[in-house]
Amino acid sequence: MKYGARNQLVGKVVEIKKGALMCQVKLEIPADSTMCSVMTLDSLKELGLKKGSEVKVLVKAINVLLARED
Repeated sequence: MKYGARNQLVGKVVEIKKGALMCQVKLEIPADSTMCSVMTLDSLKELGLKKGSEVKVLVKAINVLLARED
């Protein structure tokens, strides 16, 4: 499948926190870093994600904002 997002990494699910409708999926990515993704519980089920699952991480941001506190 082809994706429009150019920033693609491989990650491993290390933690899933479930709420009433949404969940937070914590991923371990290269360079000893972590990322989180928020999705519906329906999406989690549809993707079949669980701790230890290997996934493709697609990053598509409209804006990347930087701020400097003086």
